[in-house]
Amino acid sequence: MGDFLPPACFNMFVSDEHRMWQTSNILETELPMLAFQIFFTVLVGRLLFNAFRPLHQPRIISFVFVGFLLTPPLLGNIPEVFGFIYPVNGILNVEVASHFGLIYYAFLNGLEMNLDTILKSKKEATSIAAMGIIFPILTGPGLYALHRKFYINNTFKLEQVSSHAYLIWTLVLTVTGFPNLVEILSELKLHYTSLGKVALTAGMISDTYNWILFTLLVPFSIDSSNAIYSVLCTVLFLTVCIFLVRPLLKKIIERKTENDEWDEYQLLFVVMGAFACSYVTDILGTHAIVGAFVYGLILPHGKFADLVMSVSDDFGGGFLAPLYFSGNGMRLIIKSVFSHANWPLTLLVLILLCVTKILGTLFATSLSGKSARDGFAIGLLLNTKGALALIMLSIVWDKMIFFAPTYSVLTAAVLLMTIVVSPMINFMFKPRKRFEQNKLRTIQKLRANAELRILACVHNNHHATSMINILELFNATRLSPIHVFGLYLVEITQRAAALVVAHMEPSTQLGVQSNLTQSQVESENIAFTFKALGNNGDGNGNDAFRVETTSVVSSYETIHQDIYISARERGTSLILLPFHQQLSSDGNLLETTNVVYRDINKNVMQDAPCSVGIFIDRGLVTFSQTCLHILMIFVGGPDDREALAIAWKMAGHPRVQLSMVRLCLLDEAAAAAEEASHHSEEAEGILSNAMDNDKQKELDDEYISKFRYTAVNNEDYISYSEADIRAGEDIPRVLKALDQRGCDLYVVGQGNCRNSILFSNLLEWCDCLELGVIGDILASNIFGTNSSILVVQQYGFGGMKLERKQDHMANNSRFGSLIVKAE
Repeated sequence: MGDFLPPACFNMFVSDEHRMWQTSNILETELPMLAFQIFFTVLVGRLLFNAFRPLHQPRIISFVFVGFLLTPPLLGNIPEVFGFIYPVNGILNVEVASHFGLIYYAFLNGLEMNLDTILKSKKEATSIAAMGIIFPILTGPGLYALHRKFYINNTFKLEQVSSHAYLIWTLVLTVTGFPNLVEILSELKLHYTSLGKVALTAGMISDTYNWILFTLLVPFSIDSSNAIYSVLCTVLFLTVCIFLVRPLLKKIIERKTENDEWDEYQLLFVVMGAFACSYVTDILGTHAIVGAFVYGLILPHGKFADLVMSVSDDFGGGFLAPLYFSGNGMRLIIKSVFSHANWPLTLLVLILLCVTKILGTLFATSLSGKSARDGFAIGLLLNTKGALALIMLSIVWDKMIFFAPTYSVLTAAVLLMTIVVSPMINFMFKPRKRFEQNKLRTIQKLRANAELRILACVHNNHHATSMINILELFNATRLSPIHVFGLYLVEITQRAAALVVAHMEPSTQLGVQSNLTQSQVESENIAFTFKALGNNGDGNGNDAFRVETTSVVSSYETIHQDIYISARERGTSLILLPFHQQLSSDGNLLETTNVVYRDINKNVMQDAPCSVGIFIDRGLVTFSQTCLHILMIFVGGPDDREALAIAWKMAGHPRVQLSMVRLCLLDEAAAAAEEASHHSEEAEGILSNAMDNDKQKELDDEYISKFRYTAVNNEDYISYSEADIRAGEDIPRVLKALDQRGCDLYVVGQGNCRNSILFSNLLEWCDCLELGVIGDILASNIFGTNSSILVVQQYGFGGMKLERKQDHMANNSRFGSLIVKAE
């Protein structure tokens, strides 16, 4: 094998020179071949993506490896296989299709970037991004010189020394792939941390700088004689696009978006603008993707961008662009890296290529006062490469600026930089069990004058309104304040980077919602609803409540992990979840809104880092309308003690009346409880091994005695009573009798840790296991209560054990997740 691969030639036969298509019918020859190549690339890419998933690799890596599989070390040793998948006469079609996909990929990258966020970014992120570019620029030429000095091979020759090679080599090292950075952060669930937010902002800024450098310098690496004219004409074109075309398009698009006038044909004409701009920049001497990127950048963001990506992302980014990136893998001749005597020194150069950006980031973060560990982590994250680096490598290969050894060394370094990021960051910041037995995050263990922190999870503004009603009951005072974190749960349905940018932006005025995506509008409404929490005339004032609203964007399959992270980082004692059913339009029955919400609740309850409450809202009224009556039903166990602690705290509100009823197990029910005590080891958890049935009963009696002595004997608005349960059929009868007395809110324990065969048998008949026996009976439409219900599970006893398979989850796990704060 020589300096570079020889050109491939094949014969073309003209069947009819008078037709537009002078060769044979392309629908019978070229099109099936192209469809098979796309199918092969996407299928193998998906398989490799799933194989790499434990390592949290971005999708682009799997597509590069599709091409690498067809190189000589692997399937490339079998010419028949490569010839069958990529016959010589089909290469041109693949190149054309892949470049169409690349142009559209660049257009989407521009569409998901936001100049406002970049311009308003903090100096810390800007300095980190700048130093991450300056250091590679300073060290890159020296590393290229070392590579040339160390590489001695008679089979594979190096390219001639040129300024073009030095320039591209250095530019590749400066690149940060923002979409891949978002994908990695969302997979590792680090967006909630300050480190993740800094890396995210710095990555966006760095990616923007990279595009500017690409536009200004790549023409000099292609044709240095006319490069200055290409750059000046391109800058003039970009100026016209930004200052003349953008205002015109913005006015038209916003008007049509506000009136919902878009259809598929009109969107097609908008998308064709990306190819028109690509054609212009290609004519001017810069790369075609520059025009597509700028066109996406000048279009209005928000609702319109969300619409465009939702209808076309899968085709452009999911089918055509992978063809282009697989081509990078096909050109990777790994044999050229190791087939010479000095290969260890070449390997050393490859490793040094991976640390230049990290060193620059470490320098910048040290000046801002961050620890070396955080600086190293940010450097690793910003070292993530993406499409722009692969595009530069394709350019130098096509222009023969790099020969096989240099191309392979730099491509291998780009892949290594990206591949090692996720495993190393995961190792450095892997969540660990940080909660000990004496630090249980429960309301029962919370000091009387301590701040109560509650994470209120919502899927829409209706849930937020319901949460406000239940949160008002927690009796916030200046001496015992409450810090509420409203967490808006958003499902990922499109490119992760676009959602990151959308929820990174500061909240806009509610009156200007035509440009916002549906999730942004909902986020605005939810934030507005939570802000009103401290102003409802309860007499406590704003100092009693502190409210923050946050968005978490994730696939529903893993969103419970983001809820865990949010609860841990904020030190909450209670996670409030909305029930998956809500009142029907006539206000009589509970109807399922989204069954996936139920799966999320189940997942949260299995391993939550604090206590959990599920709120079933049946129209709980506010204090401005009436005083509220709470009925707390106590059977026994840690969940019931936590539920009593919550009801007790609510009873401190001057407009709340609390009735506590203890269900006493007698006769058959008591015998069942004694028999179940032999199986107490089934309740796995932090304290379960030390908690047998007698100990649980002792704790129950102790806490109830404290409650009766402290509260019942001193307050007229708190009452205590008991009801006997002798058999399973007594439970619905007693509950029905209690419901006839009337109440506004039931507070009950989930009861997962009750050592009772009586309740275990009843649990088999429950429709909603997450509510427990008592909660399921009260929530059923057959029971017929009009009262709202709060079902509580205490932290520290292993969570809820589920035997039913979670089969309702949406199968949308393309990306992981991300959490960003909304001001």
